[in-house]
Amino acid sequence: MKIYNTLSKKIETFTPNEEGIVRLYTCGPTVYHYAHIGNLRTYIFEDILEKGLEYLGYDVIRAMNITDVGHLTSDSDTGDDKMLLASKRENKSVYDIAEFYTNAFFLDCSKLNIRKPSIVEKASDNIDFYIKMITKMLDDGYAYIAGGNVYFDITKANDYYKLSGKNPDELYVGVRDTVEEDKNKRNAGDFVLWFTSSKFENQDMKWDSPWGIGYPGWHIECSGISGKYLGEYLDIHCGGVDNIFPHHTNEIAQSEAYFGHKWCNYWMHGEHLNDQSGKMSKSKGEFLTISLLEEKGYDPLSYRYFVLSSHYRNQLTFSYEALDIAQNSYKKLKNKIKQLDRTPNLSDKKLDYYQDKFKEAIGNDLNTSTMLTLVYDVLKDNELSDFTKLYLIEDFDKVLSLNLIEDIEEVSSELDELIRRKIEEREIAKANKDYALADKIRDELLQRGVKLIDTKDKTKYELI
Repeated sequence: MKIYNTLSKKIETFTPNEEGIVRLYTCGPTVYHYAHIGNLRTYIFEDILEKGLEYLGYDVIRAMNITDVGHLTSDSDTGDDKMLLASKRENKSVYDIAEFYTNAFFLDCSKLNIRKPSIVEKASDNIDFYIKMITKMLDDGYAYIAGGNVYFDITKANDYYKLSGKNPDELYVGVRDTVEEDKNKRNAGDFVLWFTSSKFENQDMKWDSPWGIGYPGWHIECSGISGKYLGEYLDIHCGGVDNIFPHHTNEIAQSEAYFGHKWCNYWMHGEHLNDQSGKMSKSKGEFLTISLLEEKGYDPLSYRYFVLSSHYRNQLTFSYEALDIAQNSYKKLKNKIKQLDRTPNLSDKKLDYYQDKFKEAIGNDLNTSTMLTLVYDVLKDNELSDFTKLYLIEDFDKVLSLNLIEDIEEVSSELDELIRRKIEEREIAKANKDYALADKIRDELLQRGVKLIDTKDKTKYELI
């Protein structure tokens, strides 16, 4: 598999730290509002990555955080706390805000067939590990205490700007806001590992620590959750391009300071979804959600189809006209598939060819548009039986997750029932010493791509 590595700024052949196993970390949502469809584009890309790796034979262990603690409106560790703003806006506790929008996020994910990671951890549930990390960084000289807060000293990091490629003299700390001066910092780029109660007097989420009552900085949570649940060697870390600096840059600095070695080999970032005025953002006021698209009559999977039609590293511009085209194409595709004859007749002819092509598309830095094209190629191939086409499309949909064959269980059960019935007929024929009929049944199933295996106890089968 070849992927674009943001760290090296080039396409690389992916090699995991442990053969056959991929430890994948994906930055999760800050649960202060609904996710907009731009946010969800990133999660679709990460979902395709996880399922694509599995299709290639890897065992994927994926972890994701839920940011329910703070997260400031400025990337410079200043400004307002998003969770507190939401609490005031809706007159609810931050705990209620976090629970409501966490549930809303995963509901949106389910509508888009985005699989929930096997490890999902709230930032607030892992405070002890952050304190452990920060304590070690203080002991080792990577961090310092000033004004009651604990800061990471970026001058102690190994090549701090290696991920972003930024100029150290730049005053911008991301695409959102400019740096605001913090007189407690030794260096303008230093970032907070732990805030004391002096930061926000009305902060609800606070914990005791060696440095006073307070709460963690928003960068430490991802390093902590990744390190605690995936170990000290991470294979792939994902997120949106706006996470590259400072969030992922700071993750690398603090994680490598804590572990004492290179932490993550591959960094993958999804590009922005733009609207007509530029990058989609919650700060613009009304923003597009999956629920809003549903209210307007769109199937959420039409949006997934729209996203998969473009490469995850290309900026994508959303418009209702573009979504209309995607929805029409998606509906036509499903209608073509519904018209296929479901009579069990599986042939191995060209199965390997198409499956290898699909693997190539996954391995070509997740070329989802090629994956979709292969579905159409299968449908147009007159050398394939309809049932073989269904088999391949079901196989591809393990990654695409577009519900292309919604009644696939019915199709599978039809095949299973046919095989079961034929095996029973063959057993009766053998009991009656009608070996010619038994051989005929075996050959008939073999022509359908079903190989019978006679064992001492019973007859088994496999698809070939």
